[in-house]
Amino acid sequence: MVEILRKSKKTGGLPPGTVVYTGETKSNEVKIQVIDYDEASIEEHEVKTPEECEQFLKTNTVSWINVTGIHDTALIERIGKVFNLHPLVLEDIANINQRPKIDDYEDYLFIVCKMIFYDKEEELKVEQISMIVANNFILTFEETEGDVFDLLRARLRYGKGKVRKLKTDYLAYYLLDSIVDNYFISLEKIGGEIEDMEDEVIKSPRQGLINEIQKLRRDLIYIRKSVWPMREVATGLERDESKIIKKGTKIYLRDLYDHTVQIIDVIETYRDILSGLIDMHLSSMSNKMNEIMKFLTIISTIFMPLTFVTSLYGMNFINLPELHLEYGYYYVWIALILMSGSMLYYFRRKKWI
Repeated sequence: MVEILRKSKKTGGLPPGTVVYTGETKSNEVKIQVIDYDEASIEEHEVKTPEECEQFLKTNTVSWINVTGIHDTALIERIGKVFNLHPLVLEDIANINQRPKIDDYEDYLFIVCKMIFYDKEEELKVEQISMIVANNFILTFEETEGDVFDLLRARLRYGKGKVRKLKTDYLAYYLLDSIVDNYFISLEKIGGEIEDMEDEVIKSPRQGLINEIQKLRRDLIYIRKSVWPMREVATGLERDESKIIKKGTKIYLRDLYDHTVQIIDVIETYRDILSGLIDMHLSSMSNKMNEIMKFLTIISTIFMPLTFVTSLYGMNFINLPELHLEYGYYYVWIALILMSGSMLYYFRRKKWI
C-alpha cells in the first residue's frame, strides 16, 4: 500500500489527461504485434510504428493489436492519435495503479484488469492489462513481455473454437477469461502451500513459519484487491447497452462473472484458513514451550531432594553421625535412587508425564 501511494505521487497535481508512466524505469523497446483474422484467414505482423496500425482500421477483419511496454509515453500518445483515444484513457493506460474497471466511450470500451502470476523466483507478480475494444479491433497494453494468452493465440492460428468466427466482443471475453482462468492456477499454488503449512503447524511448528504464513496472507490480500473489482467488469460488460457487445456474447460474460465470484470465494476461504493457521501456530508454539517447561520442572523437582541430601552430607562438620558407616556411601545412593523412582512413579500415576 505504501508503494502504491508513493507511485501515485508521480501524477499528483498534474492536469487531467497527462500521460505519466507510474511504474519502474525501463529502457527496453516497445513491441507492437498484430494478429489480423477472419474465419477464412489469419495474418500476423510486427509493426515498428503506431502509424502502421492505421491500415487495420479500414478492414473488415478483426485485428488484435498488442502493445508490450507502456513506459514510452510518447509512443502511447501517438497510438492514441491513430486510434482517436480520449486523453483520460491514455492517462489510465500509463498509470499501472488503476483499479480494474470498464468505461464506455460510445465508439469503444475501455477495460482495465490485472494479470496475476508467479515468476521464476516464485514471487507473486501483478501486471496491469488495458484493453480498447472497438467494432473491428482490440488494443491491448501490457507492461512486460510474457502473458497468459498463448492458448488464445494458438486457437487463433489453428482456427479452433469460435474465436475466429465471432467478432471483437468474443475476443475480449476470451482475453478476460484467460486472465481469470490464470487466477485459478495462482490460487492452486497457494492452496498447495497452505496444505503444506497446515501439516507443518500440526506436526513440527517452527519459529520462521509465522513469517511465511503472513507473506501468504499478504499475497492473498493483493490478489483479492485485484480480483474483487473484476465482478464489476464482468457485470458491466453483460449489462452494457453498447453496440459492440452482441447479445450472443453476454451468456459467456455471465460465465465469466460466475468464475470471478468462485475465485473470490476461494480467496475468502484461504484467508480464513490462514487466520486459523496463525492462531494454531501460536497455540502450537505455546504448547511446545509448555512441554519444555513441564520437562524442566519435573527434572528440577526430582533433583531437589537429591540436592538436599547431597548438600547435607557435603557439610564440613567433624561429628556427622553417618560419616564412619562402612557402607554409608552406598546407602545414600540407594536412598537417592528410591526417592527418584518414587517421584517418577507418582508423576506417572498422576499422568503428568
